Amino acid sequence: MNPRVDFYFNKANNWQKEIMQLRQIALDCGLTEELKWGCPCYTFDKANIVLIHVFKEYCAFLFFKGALLANADGLLIQQTKNVQAARQIRFTPINQITEQSAIIKAHIYEAIEVEKAGLKVELKKTTSYPIPEEFQQKLDTMPALAKAFTALTPGRQRAYLLYFAAPKQAKTREQRIEKYEQQILNGKGLND
Repeated sequence: MNPRVDFYFNKANNWQKEIMQLRQIALDCGLTEELKWGCPCYTFDKANIVLIHVFKEYCAFLFFKGALLANADGLLIQQTKNVQAARQIRFTPINQITEQSAIIKAHIYEAIEVEKAGLKVELKKTTSYPIPEEFQQKLDTMPALAKAFTALTPGRQRAYLLYFAAPKQAKTREQRIEKYEQQILNGKGLND
């Protein structure tokens, strides 16, 4: 156990028993406990394997390369349609963790083997994401915006494309594009 991580378990209100049990399962699998992104993260040879995180309705193990795991039991789920590599196992009552501890450990050991083998998740290229029509029109009429957008990192480009494409109404898409136009010109990402 890493004392730097203790605060996370001590501050938890809703899922304290559950996340303490998840912590023990991860440590039983020989993983190293670290604090990353404000959450307990468990690593093998400095590679991220699994993360504990808490939501209002559930707590979860997030497997960083979960898309590469077999998932024969169907426990691993994709958080949203845009998540490419990570997969979660969600828990609500503590007895669910107790009953599934052998399966959970099997997933952890499989994730360790994925790391040892050096496997990588094949991520979609930014060019695979559709450019909303309203944004494409802006790029076509504003060469400076097009140049600034292509200069962004692929992750920042993806974030903008997903954000701009999300609304159903064209007016809302246009408002979002207009709101972030200057930020793109300044070389900043959506959340910078």
